[in-house]
Amino acid sequence: MNYLAHLHLGGQRPEELLGSLYGDFVKGRLQGQYSPTIESAIQLHRSIDVFTDSHPLVDQSLSRFTRTRRRYAGIVLDVFFDHCLARDWSQYADGPLERFTSTFYALLVTQRHLPKRLASIAPHMAAHDWLGSYQDFGVLEQVFQGIARRLSQPEELAGAMHDLRALYGPLSEDFSAFYPQLQAFAAREKLSLAAALQTPPNL
Repeated sequence: MNYLAHLHLGGQRPEELLGSLYGDFVKGRLQGQYSPTIESAIQLHRSIDVFTDSHPLVDQSLSRFTRTRRRYAGIVLDVFFDHCLARDWSQYADGPLERFTSTFYALLVTQRHLPKRLASIAPHMAAHDWLGSYQDFGVLEQVFQGIARRLSQPEELAGAMHDLRALYGPLSEDFSAFYPQLQAFAAREKLSLAAALQTPPNL
């Protein structure tokens, strides 16, 4: 899943939101460099990724792409699923998407010690409403262009929009079937991590 889904699934307290986003930028073992709540949210982010990557409905979605596109199909699908979430936000969340994103941006721009790569993109994320803009399918082309600049073989994303136009209906159906299951998993995992935070270290 991409930024918007992780933020939606990770909890709405400030440190939960931050940790949900940090999960894309913080690698390796968590050893107390962040608060317990932020590290718990990072761990939830990682668990969501594992659940997603091993889910049969996601495998089904990936299998819809032509074999020559499979290498980066996971990236394309992550972005497209964020589009589906933004497009159908009212089905999965309370309150308008604009209120959710503006609340998060207001939090993000006050942070002075963001992970390095996140610190460089955070002002652009807020100024250009990256999260809300996913509602517009056409915006995904710009997203893929940005991702391609970081890839060793950027040409492999060149056909992403063509594939998504052809697969829009089936992939949207996959998302509708998958996301409620992911929500249920994230809620269970979040409860488990919260319980662990309350357990004394020597137990």
